[in-house]
Amino acid sequence: MKVAVIGGTGFVGSHLTRRLIAAGHRPRLLVRPGSEGKIEATDECEVAQGKVANQAALKDCLSGVDAVIYLIGILREFPSRGVTFEALQYQGVVDTIEAAQAMGVDRFLLMSANGIRAEGTPYQRTKYQAEMALKSSPLRWTIFRPSVIFGDPQGRMEFCSQLKKDIIDPPLPAPLFYSGLLPRGAGSFELAPVSVSDVADAFVLALTEPRTESQTYSLCGPQRLSWKEILATIAAAAGRTKLMLPAPVLAIQATAGLLDRFRWFPISRDQLRMLMEGNVCTENDSFARLGLTPTPFGIDRLGYLSRGA
Repeated sequence: MKVAVIGGTGFVGSHLTRRLIAAGHRPRLLVRPGSEGKIEATDECEVAQGKVANQAALKDCLSGVDAVIYLIGILREFPSRGVTFEALQYQGVVDTIEAAQAMGVDRFLLMSANGIRAEGTPYQRTKYQAEMALKSSPLRWTIFRPSVIFGDPQGRMEFCSQLKKDIIDPPLPAPLFYSGLLPRGAGSFELAPVSVSDVADAFVLALTEPRTESQTYSLCGPQRLSWKEILATIAAAAGRTKLMLPAPVLAIQATAGLLDRFRWFPISRDQLRMLMEGNVCTENDSFARLGLTPTPFGIDRLGYLSRGA
């Protein structure tokens, strides 16, 4: 099967590209000018050059393919550089749906995100709107909603390596965020980290399984772990011990309000808000429905952190 991948040079895209090739598929990647060096397995992929905002480039990428996978997502937006949630997480999906219909491609797989909702942050809202656009189209769709994704970043941005860089490596104590005035439950909000390999396997399986059509799958790892437990695991995997202290999220949000427009500031107000909401699945049977077994999160799965990832 020939598969167009929009966002194929990113963290999830690089792992998915290798999985597609291993399964006997032929990926065709939409690659922005200047990102050619990020392509995995160049001899086994086809490349269409251009940006997602370019309808002609999208149609070129989708010409003659059997399915399209849309992976593009950003954690922060920088409008001055043209990097916005609206453009990349919503309009890009709408434009790809239009291109798919024009090119006769009727199978569409979308990577959304766990915890999205219509009235959430701009990140959550645009992911939700993209889902609604796909569901209202005539295409045969499948939507995946992963929680925070971990795995070997291979030079790209990834959940655990980013936390190691921003929180574990610096000499300051690691922040155990809490709401309100008193540090009750500091760092107790929960996440369900999911392996990038498992996410890639879910996409590959869905390509050839009609039972996955018109289905939405929330992809969470098998554990609900507190923020404190996750930081401790990352530190241990990196061969470190780390002092952790309660940190009032309101004070950090106030600082982020002044500085999060700068790329060097490590977190935005909206990211803090979503982090404090936690990110676990309200239903945990998606991997079982797919016939897959999710990978546990633990030190033995984070060897890349000790290699200086």
